[in-house]
Amino acid sequence: QGQLAESGGGSVQTGGSLRLSCAASVSDGSGHCLAWFRQPQGKEREWITTLSTSTGNTYYADSVKGRFTVSQDNSENTLYLQMNSLKLEDTAMYYCAAERSAFCGNRQRIAQYNYWGRGTQVTVSS
Repeated sequence: QGQLAESGGGSVQTGGSLRLSCAASVSDGSGHCLAWFRQPQGKEREWITTLSTSTGNTYYADSVKGRFTVSQDNSENTLYLQMNSLKLEDTAMYYCAAERSAFCGNRQRIAQYNYWGRGTQVTVSS
């Protein structure tokens, strides 16, 4: 339980788009909070978005609201992050995270997630 693997990172110019994927082997019949975090080089890891597998509710950081969209494909146990209108400041290592819980609102801290992937690098250039 709790194996996560990100993919889809790469290099893109400002204004471009990327879609990240996270293969999330966390399905055990329980609800989960699935999240994306990112960590720019030399900075702290920050929360971006969370999706509740129980309700489908999504939550976003203000920095990405309106540009990024989180979604899931239940049949493939995959979490996606569609990133549009990318900016230089979106450059970071992106991580997916999971925690078994039915309560996903206000779950923005690293310590609130027990399962993590190894990350995928996104680089935005001008």
